[in-house]
Amino acid sequence: MVLDTFVTTFREEHRQVRDTLLELIDAFQDRDQARIGELLNQTAEYTGPHFRYEEEALYPGLVDIYGEDYIESLLQDHDGAIASARRLVELAGKADLTDAEVQEAIGLIRGLLPHVSDCEGLSIMVERLPEEAVETVLEARDRARQANLNLLEWAESVRERPHLSS
Repeated sequence: MVLDTFVTTFREEHRQVRDTLLELIDAFQDRDQARIGELLNQTAEYTGPHFRYEEEALYPGLVDIYGEDYIESLLQDHDGAIASARRLVELAGKADLTDAEVQEAIGLIRGLLPHVSDCEGLSIMVERLPEEAVETVLEARDRARQANLNLLEWAESVRERPHLSS
């Protein structure tokens, strides 16, 4: 029951992020500044709590399965995603985007997509965790959602791992 809740929730969160990122590519291609801002906000709202509970509970729970090196690579993916989000916000704030800036934005977004799909695969390993560990992850998720910090707010004010400046 707890595992089913986790798997369903985890998959739906990844779908939300995937869909929003794909829509964001379209918005940058169309140079639709209003839509870009809206989608960036949505993405930040989805990923803030999600990244937080992954780092605070899910990833530590998977160290015994994957080892420290792979968990570090997942954390580095988050570092990169945060840096990309910062740059996308900068680009979104420009009055007129050049072709090169649109291509940069699309490249940054496409660079985020593999983490979404790779991370989705973690749920098959969560199946091997004790039920109490899965409950701990879901409790961390609830706390992260209650705190309701978007990605950049969380990265700059709460995240234990130092954020990168670029």
